[in-house]
Amino acid sequence: MQAPARLVRSLSTSPSRGSDGALPKFNPAPNFKLTQSPNPGWKWGEGLAPESSPLAKEWKEDEAKGWKSFTLKETHGKDVYMLLTSSIVPRPVAFISSLSGEDVPNLAPMSYFSLLAHDPPMVGVSFAIFRGIGKDTRDNILATKTFTVNIISEPFLDAANACSIDAPKEVDEWLVSGLTPEPSTVIKPARVRESAVSFECEYFHHHDLVSNYGPEMSNTFIMGSIKMMHVRNSVLSPDGVNVDPAKLRAMSRLGMFTYARVGDGIDIPIPMWAQKGEEVSKVIEEKSKNKL
Repeated sequence: MQAPARLVRSLSTSPSRGSDGALPKFNPAPNFKLTQSPNPGWKWGEGLAPESSPLAKEWKEDEAKGWKSFTLKETHGKDVYMLLTSSIVPRPVAFISSLSGEDVPNLAPMSYFSLLAHDPPMVGVSFAIFRGIGKDTRDNILATKTFTVNIISEPFLDAANACSIDAPKEVDEWLVSGLTPEPSTVIKPARVRESAVSFECEYFHHHDLVSNYGPEMSNTFIMGSIKMMHVRNSVLSPDGVNVDPAKLRAMSRLGMFTYARVGDGIDIPIPMWAQKGEEVSKVIEEKSKNKL
């Protein structure tokens, strides 16, 4: 599918490209590391403190440039797509294996995806419907009630991305990608052997969404119950229950045609009221007095 002219222009003028328009080569070195907070001196109630770091100062100064506001129902659908997919980032990618009612396999990446709950273990995926035609993955899940979600890692990104091709329904994306179907344990659709983390899921619930521009159905949101999880030993932390992000090298989705690596992890402990409540209460009390 050919990209819109304005999209091609924005890609060709990206600051990461060289004078010839070419992107730099991929750096295979591990990209993930843990760092401190970007504002290590931050205190309760400070909000965005310009004096806490050069980045905070610059961010505060940028407020002077103002905002551009969009009433989405009055904005062209293509522009809404570009705005939302480039701003709600990074999005995890569900690499979904499914079977049709006639056992035709399908493999496709979906970026409207998230973990919904851990008890019960639940994932959610949204599928666009274009001119009344749903994606094969959506139709398969509604028909057969089972699917696998596989996490895409850097080493096989190109193979996974190849499965996004708008091929006819009868085309087997497993063959297009060259990836390996591994038999699942409790459901029929295979999981991806190359994936370090895979989930075997059963259909739980779905909800159809109506277009913002007319009466037709535009999306279907599907909830899946995770029944089995498979994790490659090599990506597990020594405790055996945490997946090491530096080893998983999971891919996420940005806007346009762009994927993203998992970069710096910022370690900031979640504050507990039992330890911080007295300190926080004093700040609240002081700020409340200043409002009077």
